[in-house]
Amino acid sequence: MTYAIPPAPVTSLPITGSDQRFPVRRVYCVGRNYVEHAKEMGFTGREAPFFFLKPADAVVACARGASVDIAYPSLTKDFHHEVELVVAIGTGGTNIAAADAAKHIFGYAVGLDMTRRDLQGESKKTGRPWEIGKAVDQSAPVGPITPIAQTGEIKSGTINLTVNGKTTQSSDMDKLIWSVNEIIEHLSDAWELQPGDLIMTGTPEGVAAVVKGDVMVASCAGVEAITVKVV
Repeated sequence: MTYAIPPAPVTSLPITGSDQRFPVRRVYCVGRNYVEHAKEMGFTGREAPFFFLKPADAVVACARGASVDIAYPSLTKDFHHEVELVVAIGTGGTNIAAADAAKHIFGYAVGLDMTRRDLQGESKKTGRPWEIGKAVDQSAPVGPITPIAQTGEIKSGTINLTVNGKTTQSSDMDKLIWSVNEIIEHLSDAWELQPGDLIMTGTPEGVAAVVKGDVMVASCAGVEAITVKVV
């Protein structure tokens, strides 16, 4: 096949314990999925889950033991970090029951949903889409994927973020309002999940702004931590 212009390279992530890489198809994100974060954003209760997407090429692959740089984006003065457990889909499907969801998981990683919060806030006020705040270049640093065969199902454990060595976000993944399996059930009702899809499962309380020069270390129990510098 001949293309009019060179096709974009495939976005991919390293896999723990393997020379193979995980190709990224779509990036689904869950909004306000920890109780305390929902409260700090002005919401309460177990509202129905809702989703937004980031483009696959917003993913920045983080290698084991190495720091990666992301650029401070244009148009914002309020660039926020959000640490999240990332779920990698290995087997697709529609209308997947929560009880069967784990069969569709390839593995897990830690990631950051970087957000132009001021622009997201303006979008909310005017009832406009969130893309200008969320679908930002380099806004999804994600670490190596650890296969579920090595971790088992991740349902609990510490999720943590430090900025310049100071903890800003710290919680437990058992505080997800909607569990990973429930998220997969709801997502697969709305879209046909495919191998290569990533799901960013939501962030705990403590989201805050970063500036150029800040170094973030994000971790979730059971997977490899990542180090990200804003430049």
